[in-house]
Amino acid sequence: MDSGRGFGRGGGRGGGRGGGDRGGRGGGRGGFSCIQKRGAAAGGRGTRGGRGDRGRGRGGGRGGRGGKAGVKGGSKVIIEPHRHPGVFVARGKEDLLVTKNLVSGESVYGEKRISVEGPDGTKTEYRVWNPFRSKLAAGILGGVDHIYIAPGKKVLYLGAASGTTVSHVADIVGPEGVVYAVEFSHRSGRDLINVAKKRTNVIPIIEDARHPQKYRMLMNMVDVIFADVAQPDQARIIALNAHHFLKNNGNIVISIKANCIDSTVEAATVFAREVKKLQEERIKPLEQLTLEPYERDHALVIGRYIRAQEDK
Repeated sequence: MDSGRGFGRGGGRGGGRGGGDRGGRGGGRGGFSCIQKRGAAAGGRGTRGGRGDRGRGRGGGRGGRGGKAGVKGGSKVIIEPHRHPGVFVARGKEDLLVTKNLVSGESVYGEKRISVEGPDGTKTEYRVWNPFRSKLAAGILGGVDHIYIAPGKKVLYLGAASGTTVSHVADIVGPEGVVYAVEFSHRSGRDLINVAKKRTNVIPIIEDARHPQKYRMLMNMVDVIFADVAQPDQARIIALNAHHFLKNNGNIVISIKANCIDSTVEAATVFAREVKKLQEERIKPLEQLTLEPYERDHALVIGRYIRAQEDK
């Protein structure tokens, strides 16, 4: 297997179970997901980040629905680029994962914002990315090698829910990128549409991801598929969308919730079965990472889609 470093590697231990960004306001969302409990706000966990231009600033406004999320930061922070392009680390009393706010002054789900003044006096706003609310953030903090979501990329996001993680992905890809956000639930879809009203690089698609032909007229080919659909047939759902929309040698990032697929066997067995199903659909696994302590019995799987048979 042409694997990235750490395929099959487990994440850290400990901690309680987080909630992910499933479930909209007022409880779990029906239809297209397993119902989960929302986790507590993120703790001050260290992150790996590169060194680069630094800015100093103060903790920003609270704003947005749902109250303040994240943890209290120090009065002064230093922003450093994370090794994943488009992701940053705010270093203060506690290290926080952040993304540069695409819509300055606006929060999406009550997350903490940090305003930083650069050397030239201009201010830049960053949004704290809570790993207990986002599988992708949990994977980054767990040490995943590559997420393939970067500035300028076109991303198909399956299982967008109310747009919590979608909003951070939109921050990462920036104004030159696009996020096609597919969500089945009309209730969660309303929140997603509201996110897209201000983040114009988000295209909300309120459809069933099992039927990609229904939204093919809204789509271009994409560089990456991120999937958090929590369905027993999620490998088939992802493969269908890859066959329709993913470029040859494009990448997939999948959050697998073991007990949504088969609660009668060990989580590791479920993950292995899902990886095998993906391989049968011309998706080559590169890396696997468990999401503890942020999510119990979850794994993030990274793969490459090989559309052309001769490239196998």
